[in-house]
Amino acid sequence: MKSIVVLISGNGSNLQSIIDQCQAEKIDGKVVAVISNKQDAYGLTRATNASIPSHVVDNKSFADRESYDQALKNCIEQYQPDLVVLAGFMRILTPEFVRFYQGKMLNIHPSLLPKYKGLHTHQRAIDDGESEHGASVHFVTPDLDGGPVILQSKVPVFADDTATDLAARVQQQELTMYPMVVSWFCNERLSMQADKALMDGKPLGSQGYATE
Repeated sequence: MKSIVVLISGNGSNLQSIIDQCQAEKIDGKVVAVISNKQDAYGLTRATNASIPSHVVDNKSFADRESYDQALKNCIEQYQPDLVVLAGFMRILTPEFVRFYQGKMLNIHPSLLPKYKGLHTHQRAIDDGESEHGASVHFVTPDLDGGPVILQSKVPVFADDTATDLAARVQQQELTMYPMVVSWFCNERLSMQADKALMDGKPLGSQGYATE
């Protein structure tokens, strides 16, 4: 069974989906700690409710990004995790931190990467007149939202959508796809080599795993 540390900044809906799937034994892993950069993140309550140790490493307490990331790494390393999952963790991590965990750190991003890296993805997709939008799970590399894609899920964009409408539709997909990818990793089906995501030893395409 793999040990998982989850990093959060807010509500923790994706965290909850991963906890639920671990408890249902759909993931051969266990969330051993939840770490937030914000004291008021509701995801910390989710961790407490599931009897999972939680920590706050408040970025406001550190003078620079490097010192913050070192403190975050020290907190994570108490648990020696097999996998670090970013679940709405709203921090840009230093290249040194990312390289330390490269190949065993995942992120979910609310767009069909490489489109719409960064913030405000739903409004940007609407403004550009996109007919479809979605989410991507990827390995984390020093290139912001630029690591190899593992899995994408698409949703339609309707003419009268607001960013809130679209965000809700995308999040429903996230709650299914993120635990699935975590399960693949824990079952040792998923790996990263030479900046490529591999599934069952075979390189995935630019859009990740697809059944089509």
